[in-house]
Amino acid sequence: MSLKLHIVSFDIPYPADYGGVIDVFYKIKALHQLGIKIHLHCFEYHRPPAPELEEYCEKVSYYPRKISSRLLFHKLPYIVISRQSEDLILQLQKNQWPVLVEGLHCTWLLNDRYWPNRKILVRTHNIEHEYYQQLAKAEKNLFKKYYFLNESTKLEAYEPILANSSGIISITEKEKEYFNKFHHQVKTVSAFHGNNSVNSKPGTGNYILYHGNLSIAENNKAALYLADTFGNKNYQLVIAGSSPRKELKDVCAGFANITLVANPTEKEMFSLIENAQINLLITYQNTGLKLKLLYALFNGRHCLVNKTMVEGTGLEENVTLVDIDQKGDLLRKVDEKMNLPFTEEAFKEREIMLAPFFDQVSAQKLMKMLFELP
Repeated sequence: MSLKLHIVSFDIPYPADYGGVIDVFYKIKALHQLGIKIHLHCFEYHRPPAPELEEYCEKVSYYPRKISSRLLFHKLPYIVISRQSEDLILQLQKNQWPVLVEGLHCTWLLNDRYWPNRKILVRTHNIEHEYYQQLAKAEKNLFKKYYFLNESTKLEAYEPILANSSGIISITEKEKEYFNKFHHQVKTVSAFHGNNSVNSKPGTGNYILYHGNLSIAENNKAALYLADTFGNKNYQLVIAGSSPRKELKDVCAGFANITLVANPTEKEMFSLIENAQINLLITYQNTGLKLKLLYALFNGRHCLVNKTMVEGTGLEENVTLVDIDQKGDLLRKVDEKMNLPFTEEAFKEREIMLAPFFDQVSAQKLMKMLFELP
């Protein structure tokens, strides 16, 4: 039996170098490995077409995202109306294959006049209006803060469009509870991440690592907090990620025990995660599933996180929780782990805990939903 599928992506999912497209790319790869024939539809606006995607897709189609300041005044959220495409609709109407829509961003197509009896599932990467609220809180630029707040209001009003889908695929159980109010068919499939085995190295390292996209206000805030906490302490702290802001560069330069690694390659980042004694990950946003948490668990040693990072993900059992409102608690738990070897026993426990989070497991679940298999 030949299974065929449309996937509609909010961005070109290659290279897989940030959260949302990592999930999309490795999902495509895992479904391809199950023999599913994929027609991928991508909105294009800041990344070039990627011939590499043709290795996993029967066809890849590109549609220009409408980048216009006039759309900021539309009643629909900017992330949605800017991805309006009649060409996409025409492509989807050529057959009756099921459609997997990536994110609320691409749901402009959820209009009853187009889709009588069509299987259309929406993959929600987080609760978008809450995500934009948190972006606004962390943002210092007044124009950006206003944009995030305005978009958040529009997104919350727009979310009931999800009822027009055939079902919703949430990324965590916590978010499944939220989306149940829009649809009676909501199931959870964890994030796809590309790790095919647990690679955590037994032994000890000599530094603490925080990593993330440092151009994002929330990650910049977290990095500044950690620099303030560990500056001039008896620990080596490494902060790594793309496009660090000048503010962070200046702060890190003031401490001999803090190293800022700007724009590391994928290989460099993997080495940093793998060789750290502690992967310390904090967030101020209780939305989605942070892929950097999965990367740290699959490839790193001890993982210290705050409650907001891990709550509702199913990953709570193999991390150490820290209270970032109490710096004494954070420093005490770092002390406990800094000289504690990561053992073979801990490695085996992590393998068992992460078994449900392998891409192959998630792809099987997703395939059953899309094609209504037993």
